[in-house]
Amino acid sequence: MKFRALHRSALLAAAISVVAAMIGPAPAGAAPSDSDGQQAATDFLNGLVLESLDGGGNNPFHPSWGRSGTAYSRVAPAEYADGKGVPKPGPNSRYISNRVFNDVHQNVFSERGVTQWGFTWGQFIDHNIGLRAEGDESAAIAFNSSDPLESFTNDFGSIAFHRSKAAEGTTVRQQFNTVGSYIDMSSVYGDNTSRLEWLRTGAVDDDMSNNGAQLLLPGGLLPTRTARGDASKAPAMDVEGQLRAHPERAAVAGDVRANENIALTATQTLFAREHNRIAAQLPAYLSNETRFQIARRIVIAEQQYITFHEFLPSMGVHLPTYTGYNPLVNATLGNEFATVGYRAHSQVHGEIEVETEASRYTDDQLAALRAQGIEVSTEDREIKLIVPLNVGAFNPDLVGSLQLGPLLQGIGAESEYRNDEQIDNQMRSILFQVPTSSNPDCLDGPELPRCYRGVTDLGAIDIERGRDHGMPSYNQLRRAYGLPAKSDFKSITGEASEDFPADPLLTPGDEINDPDSLDFVALTDREGNPIPVGSQEGATSGTRRTPLAARLKAVYGSVDQVDAFVGMVAEPHLPGAEFGELQRAIWTKQFQALRDGDRFFYGEDPALPLIKSLFGIDYRHTLAQVIAANTDIPLTDLHTNVFLLDSPLGQ
Repeated sequence: MKFRALHRSALLAAAISVVAAMIGPAPAGAAPSDSDGQQAATDFLNGLVLESLDGGGNNPFHPSWGRSGTAYSRVAPAEYADGKGVPKPGPNSRYISNRVFNDVHQNVFSERGVTQWGFTWGQFIDHNIGLRAEGDESAAIAFNSSDPLESFTNDFGSIAFHRSKAAEGTTVRQQFNTVGSYIDMSSVYGDNTSRLEWLRTGAVDDDMSNNGAQLLLPGGLLPTRTARGDASKAPAMDVEGQLRAHPERAAVAGDVRANENIALTATQTLFAREHNRIAAQLPAYLSNETRFQIARRIVIAEQQYITFHEFLPSMGVHLPTYTGYNPLVNATLGNEFATVGYRAHSQVHGEIEVETEASRYTDDQLAALRAQGIEVSTEDREIKLIVPLNVGAFNPDLVGSLQLGPLLQGIGAESEYRNDEQIDNQMRSILFQVPTSSNPDCLDGPELPRCYRGVTDLGAIDIERGRDHGMPSYNQLRRAYGLPAKSDFKSITGEASEDFPADPLLTPGDEINDPDSLDFVALTDREGNPIPVGSQEGATSGTRRTPLAARLKAVYGSVDQVDAFVGMVAEPHLPGAEFGELQRAIWTKQFQALRDGDRFFYGEDPALPLIKSLFGIDYRHTLAQVIAANTDIPLTDLHTNVFLLDSPLGQ
């Protein structure tokens, strides 16, 4: 059963023909000469249905599907210890992390040359489609300072963790999404009118009719919380790390998480600029509101186009051919996707490198960057700036200091980490923390443990979140996605053995607690050539002293007890993909639903061809083209597909 609802192609073609005939063709930014034609175009555009901010009403038959504040959908039944809401027990998640996720400071990169735009765009999309509600119930993760594989100090004695807030009115505990599920640029525009009004130019007086067509971008950067005067009246933004000392410096955007890292903040800034660029191209005879909505419509379509034409293929996810909007498809974000499948934290690189002309920065600016812990090196007229992940976390001022163009270019100039079970220690142990005052310059590498007195382990939290949300076990989740269960640990990892190698110095059973068990004994590059162990550049695969399957077996005992997240990231990659079987299955199902169940998807939106016909403005832009159009980086200095290192430079 297929409905086209308000998107009938015949009606659209007729509308374009009639309106275009009245006003004639117009280049981008030009106003039609005929006043009747102007009015006809305005009336038609204003009569088109607008996509809501919160996702409500997207599906005309099920208006709550995908709306913010509704429960996540589920592919499989929730699994709780009591059948209602008590998390199932399992091995301590920090214990697992120390034996499975610990990368022992060895960089291993994407074997397919996916750039850091992979995880950056992934997070940008994540912040458009999902945000669980944080609850007040503490369920701190125990921290064992005596663990032989523990190298960090934690003065707090545990790792902070709070259960997600439970959705009301459910017998079995469910969780809910606080943002709309659709890919609709809500991270730029927000999910409610009060946030959007603050972000748009014009007065903040609860009257959207007097707002401008553009977004507030002082100096071409996101506004800080003091941009309109009183920071206390600005929309709420998450503040962690070094931003805690100056919360008024937080950048304000549509999503509360915009300051988490400079790559994300830069991407938010880019598309706010893109909105303003498009709005400025539209003719003055259109009202501010009409120009705003046209620009919003184009920017949303651009985000969708980049996601489905560049991002997903770069990850090795290829969907069936699009056949049109289907109102029977529920696009509501799935709990399994949000809690397990879309967690790809191992991809996050520990640093961003910016290489550009040295003339961009003064000596004083470079000194200020060095003072923050950024490594600065120059050669001839070129400069390289290396920004450690923890320096770029909750530090939005760096976007302006580094300059938007070189920063966005730098994200696409180096490979992201391999999507596997290894997680960088900046994510696995010191996320969003500030170094101790005695070691302020200790920012990365083997010296990290002596720099911090607390532990925040995102890998352990990923495991714990799965238990909190009642995720099925690894094998149960495989079955739910139509995949066969695994019968032993080596079939999970694809390794030849699940036994520890014989070591006469160890008592049988103690191998899992041997710090040397994680040592790398071999590294290879993308061509399969061996490279020296310890090399921090070029490795795309590594062999450790002990098989991952053996460590999983020692931790869990039975394959049926493996946490879904842990088993998923332990799988070998499918040919041509950054994922194993389970993760790719989860992504494929969810992104197909987000496409086919979205009434405003670009392939079905009647406004987009009309806008192109009337004003010459198209949505079909690559991410490289959007960057070039909004920064001083020419297209010839960017990869045609910024998601892939092997992509040629633009023409």
